[in-house]
Amino acid sequence: MSENIDKKLFKVKYKTDENCHLVPEESKCLQCLEKVCTIVCPAGVYNYNESEKKLTVSYEKCLECGACRILCKNISWKYPKGGKGVIYKNS
Repeated sequence: MSENIDKKLFKVKYKTDENCHLVPEESKCLQCLEKVCTIVCPAGVYNYNESEKKLTVSYEKCLECGACRILCKNISWKYPKGGKGVIYKNS
């Protein structure tokens, strides 16, 4: 199943914004035990490096589904500005 998702995500187009629209509160990320953002994101935007104690955000591949902002209250989430971000076929 993961292979199908990866193939579909490969076809998604983006206009990358130079500013990140996903801003986690790093001090709260350190206290978070579940790291739910790294699990729920279908595009794999979030990655937590345990040895560095740092959350990496690859915002340029965000699908703007909002799953992370629903499940994690430590992420400031906005839509990318000026027509940037994911480009859906029928939009």
